[in-house]
Amino acid sequence: MHHLTPDNIIEYGKKKLYETHAQCHFPAIFNFGDSNSDTGGLSAAFGQAGPPHGITFPGSPAGRYCDGRLVIDFIAENFGLPYLSPFLDSVGSNFSHGANFATAGSPIRAVNTTFRRTGYSPFSLDVQAVQFSNFHNRSQIVRSRGGIYTTMLPEANSFSKALYTIDIGQNDLTAGYFAKKTVKEIGTTDVPELISQFKTAVTNIYKEGGRYFWIHNTGPIGCLAYVIEWFPLHESDFDAHGCASPLNHLAQQFNDGLSQAVTELRASLSEAAITYVDVYSIKYELFAHAQEHGFSKSLVSCCGYGGKYNYNRKTGCGKKIIVDGKEVLIGKSCDEPDKAIVWDGIHLTQAANKIIFGKIAAGLSMACHKQ
Repeated sequence: MHHLTPDNIIEYGKKKLYETHAQCHFPAIFNFGDSNSDTGGLSAAFGQAGPPHGITFPGSPAGRYCDGRLVIDFIAENFGLPYLSPFLDSVGSNFSHGANFATAGSPIRAVNTTFRRTGYSPFSLDVQAVQFSNFHNRSQIVRSRGGIYTTMLPEANSFSKALYTIDIGQNDLTAGYFAKKTVKEIGTTDVPELISQFKTAVTNIYKEGGRYFWIHNTGPIGCLAYVIEWFPLHESDFDAHGCASPLNHLAQQFNDGLSQAVTELRASLSEAAITYVDVYSIKYELFAHAQEHGFSKSLVSCCGYGGKYNYNRKTGCGKKIIVDGKEVLIGKSCDEPDKAIVWDGIHLTQAANKIIFGKIAAGLSMACHKQ
């Protein structure tokens, strides 16, 4: 049984599995999720995330809501695979080593609104699972034509040997708040339904041949400016590190349900190896001990404009205005993104993502083994 936390992941990986099992390698990665792992899906659907996104890597916008690489990019690098092409991107994509179905703003449960109105993606987890099913079937039909298609689409046996990564849930929790629900309401009514739909999606991917699952829990949303600035909070709601405790407790409630769901999925999906990865604890530890990790900014955004956290939801990272007939960028990047944990009030920087990856990397070598 794999439940990986910052305290046990390296110890467990090195001393136990490394001694008894060969290290895992995957020929492909299929990813599902939201902006934490979107490598260009939303940009393909609704327009490119412009500068200064991508300022650290690759030096220009690359479809990521970040200054550089995401955790999923470091995972791909770890296995010597190319960065994942977004399923929705028809230009320059190569799916021979997997595909990314994640889009920024994606929830587990479909939100009854539009992206332009609220920022929530129409590509909820159930839709992403359907997209994967269609991709699985159609890719093999097209690949059978031979020629260039054999270099652009995965081999048939890649689907059963691939790693299936999932990182989603944050948007569902904030959607409840934006709908003016209380923490209690979200925890008692929304979370159980979210967990149920999550289990259904994983089961459907399993039916399509998925066997190795790498599931991230959700992070400490109470440490993110877009949540702190939006919701009415009292001074007593903040912990010693400046994070909003009620919101973090909600994230932990979701994670408790997700952990239980993983346990149940292990029992019902007999051939699956499922790893539950506690990124919540890793991320919170970054905020709690920012300076020890080399960060001068903990809650303050690197890219943004104004306010206590350098965040304004109407004037976000990359925002431009017209001054004297000229376009002026006001949602600018800070001078040293590598000194900040938070990129834009919502997402983390490449520097933070790299540390998170470093904490979970050892577990990737055992993700193909059942215990």
